[in-house]
Amino acid sequence: MWRECLAFSVVLTSAALVYGANTENPWPGFRNPVPGPARAIGEYSGGCLQGGQALPLDGPGYQVMRPSRRRFFGHPALLDFVRELGRRVHNQHASTVLIGDLSMARGGRAASGHASHQTGLDVDIWYAYPNGAPRKRLSIETRESLKAEDVVDIPRQVIVPRWRKHVARVLRLAADDARVERVFVNPIIKHSLCQQPVASRGWLRKIRPWYGHADHFHVRLACLHSDVDCKSQAPLAPGDGCDKLGSWLRTKRPAGPPSPSALKPVRKGGPPKALVEYRKAIAEGHGWPERCNALLEPELPENGQLAQSSVGSRAAEARASTTPR
Repeated sequence: MWRECLAFSVVLTSAALVYGANTENPWPGFRNPVPGPARAIGEYSGGCLQGGQALPLDGPGYQVMRPSRRRFFGHPALLDFVRELGRRVHNQHASTVLIGDLSMARGGRAASGHASHQTGLDVDIWYAYPNGAPRKRLSIETRESLKAEDVVDIPRQVIVPRWRKHVARVLRLAADDARVERVFVNPIIKHSLCQQPVASRGWLRKIRPWYGHADHFHVRLACLHSDVDCKSQAPLAPGDGCDKLGSWLRTKRPAGPPSPSALKPVRKGGPPKALVEYRKAIAEGHGWPERCNALLEPELPENGQLAQSSVGSRAAEARASTTPR
């Protein structure tokens, strides 16, 4: 036990010399990606990103919000997905999508707000946008100050009028993409989509209810076959998932299908265990895979080459000797 404690103290001391005071979570401090082949490493909520790329702040059918956060990096596959979705939304609906967080320059855990988005395969997309956004580029000032708008009235459990009808088609465009593994939405939105008469319901299987997501939906790409260190989630169960909303919503049982106004939140003496665990993951973070240690070098200089530092090398060796918490 004393050896483990000693090894961990060496990690903290060496990392403090290299990364400064932020020894618990160095990932937000990196401004540049690590060069090399693109690799998503580890789990969505405990991993990192090699060879990430920056998504241009503007493209046909999309605009990146809050650029000062510098969470616009991702795996090239994710950037291709965003560009294609933007083009299709622009061409089919003369509209736009506002892009929230992707990942940071090297992935890893953000300082706040997300337990996932760590491997460059997740992106948040706002449901609503200001009038005029499809016809003009929003200013940087507007992008920094604008907040994503809720489209769900949580207490009443209904979708509000600012919801645009074509957003359901945007969700289907995302879910129909073969690269997409899951699309997380507010449970009320999933319920509403399930009530709509559609000829094909297969895409609804990827639409997953999750806490929050009243102001944005979250698209998650599957691990690429070439990314051998990327850990996928368990496969989705068969079916569209519309018959499994009971754990999220409580309905009165009138004759016929339940209406949104009949829905009430489930309350059982406190937040559900899954939500508690998710909040804990955000607060504490997960350890990262050993392969992520190679990405924890000091910041890259302007030429993009990894700095060679004897202190950095010692820190990497120390990190490899134990499992970070």
